[in-house]
Amino acid sequence: MTERPTADGGTFEPWDHGFSLWFTGLSGAGKSTVANEVAAALRGRGHRVEILDGDEVREHLSRGLGFSKADRDINVDRIGWVASVLARNGVIAITAAISPYRDTRDAVRAMHDGNFIEIHVATPLEVCEERDVKGLYAKARTGEIPEFTGVSDPYEAPLAPEIVVPTHDRTVAESAALVLDYLDSVGLSAPTR
Repeated sequence: MTERPTADGGTFEPWDHGFSLWFTGLSGAGKSTVANEVAAALRGRGHRVEILDGDEVREHLSRGLGFSKADRDINVDRIGWVASVLARNGVIAITAAISPYRDTRDAVRAMHDGNFIEIHVATPLEVCEERDVKGLYAKARTGEIPEFTGVSDPYEAPLAPEIVVPTHDRTVAESAALVLDYLDSVGLSAPTR
């Protein structure tokens, strides 16, 4: 079996070892939508895929945590640990979580021994606000929701993500294609045997 390169230049065999696709971006950026499209395409190629959606993880794994920096870091750390366990057991772990702090995402990357691909869903704040069907941004603007990422709490965009997906000027299929094209280019998304 041929060894394949990881994003950081190391090598591993993707059919024996999974990897994590870490979608980060503002609320309403399109992380979950694109992640689901990518997951469907990878499953269609025969890969084992698990999605760790930020909202679902908060409900099942991080219930009781608030939105302080410490609580957000704990939540992201938990998601990262689960993703790393899945990845080292041959699963493609796809996360869709705001994960607003750069240092916490970097710590999650370090958990992965090189099999971590950061995807910045780089949708402008004003577009995210327009898409906000839950009215969260409006509540944040009036102070009803404190510590809301992008309004009263910072979002630290990745400095060097493997992939940037600007969902505001392309379709979901086109956005997913950016991710799949990258995976194809590094030899990680070919159909399994």
